Parts: sequence; structure tokens; C-alpha cells
Amino acid sequence: MTQSQEFAGRRVAVAGGSRGIGRSIALLFARAGARVSICARGAETLEATRAELGADAHAMTCDLSDGEAIKRWIAGAAAALGGIDILINNASGFGRSDDDIGWGACYAVDIMATVRASNAALPHLRAGTKANIVNISSISAFHPSIRNPPYGAAKAAVIHYTTSQAAMLAREGIRANCVAPGSIEFPGGSWEKRKTDNPELYNKVFNAIPFGRLGAPEEVAEAVLFLASDRARWITGQTLAVDGGQMLGA
Repeated sequence: MTQSQEFAGRRVAVAGGSRGIGRSIALLFARAGARVSICARGAETLEATRAELGADAHAMTCDLSDGEAIKRWIAGAAAALGGIDILINNASGFGRSDDDIGWGACYAVDIMATVRASNAALPHLRAGTKANIVNISSISAFHPSIRNPPYGAAKAAVIHYTTSQAAMLAREGIRANCVAPGSIEFPGGSWEKRKTDNPELYNKVFNAIPFGRLGAPEEVAEAVLFLASDRARWITGQTLAVDGGQMLGA
């Protein structure tokens, strides 16, 4: 866990920050001295995470498929934190089915929430300090997917958009990078459910990871904090896979 205060004085907005990877990202930033705003749809888990973050944290319920709701959250975050230096786009619609429902969910959240939150945050990032964006994709972006074609395609779009952001914003001193997690297990997450509901799939994925386990949210969060830190000041437009070597056996 990050224990230094390297983000002291920085203002961080984490979309989809109430549970799993987003929660771990928000907590690590707070422990590293940042002031943090999170948003999510579920009010109960959102408030629980806000309480973990500390008294000066900001949280707002937000349906990330709603562009106007995103604008309200970003405005509220900037007002509460005194600005925004770092934006983390973490949310997913988790569309699985190859139909309008599956594709619509991924388009609305994985792609358009990333675009909308970035655009809403840009005026604050431009006024911020050492500003940068970190988008969360998935290793599903790197190979065909029979189980969830819209999710993989949407996450590939996030990677491509990250490179475009990096090119567009470099002259303004704003970096943009991406993290692509592998299979991550945490309480209440999809892989914990699959361990019971679909043990054949769970064991197949488990056995494909050279280290013999699924990843933890904190391991993704550490990579995010690195890319957002001054240690990565000469890195932009890149995607870092955090998968324990899962793709090596693909």
C-alpha cells in the first residue's frame, strides 16, 4: 500500500469509486495525501466509501450513463475540492450480450462516460497542477471475446481514445494514460460470483494466470497511482496491463 504523502494537496475525482477497483484507487489516493471525490449509482456503498476516505472527501450519486449527471458531479467535485488535478475514469456498463442492450450499456458508460467526464473536467484540469487523466480499460480489449463482445470492443475504444487524449492535451501539459486490468477478484465482484455460479469458467481463468491466483483491486490501484504521479511525468498515451501475466497464457 502507498503510505507516502506524494499526492498531498492534489485534487482527485474518481468515477465509479464506491467499490472494487474504484474504491481501492480512491483509498490509495487519500492515504497518499490527496483530497478525493467519488461518484457511483448506489448511495449506500458510496457513503460507506466516503466515510472511509475521511471527513474532507466528497461523494455524489451519479448515473454515469447520464451526461447531465456527470456534469453535476464534476462541478460538485471541483467546488468541494477546490479544483481537479487528476481524473480517473473507472466505471463500466458491463454489457455482455451481443445485442442493443449489451452494446448500449457499454457505449453509454465505458465510452461516453469517459468522454463526458473528461470534457467536463478539462477546464479544471487546465487550471490544475500537473494534471492528468487515467482511464481504466481491460485486457479484454486485446483479444476477441465470445463471452462479452461489447465489453471488449468498448474497452478497446477506451485505449484508442486515451492515445487521442494524450495527443490532444500534451501541448497543455496534461497527460493521459490507461490501465488494463486482468481478472480481479473482490467481495461482491463478478469473479467472486462466478466462483459459485460458473466454477468451470472461474477455474479456467484461474489456471491461466501464471501466479496461480486472480488479482486484487489494490494491485490495479497501485499502477494507477504510479501513472498519475510525478514518477510517470514523461509517460503519456500508454496502456499498462496489470494482469499477473494472464495474457501470457491466452
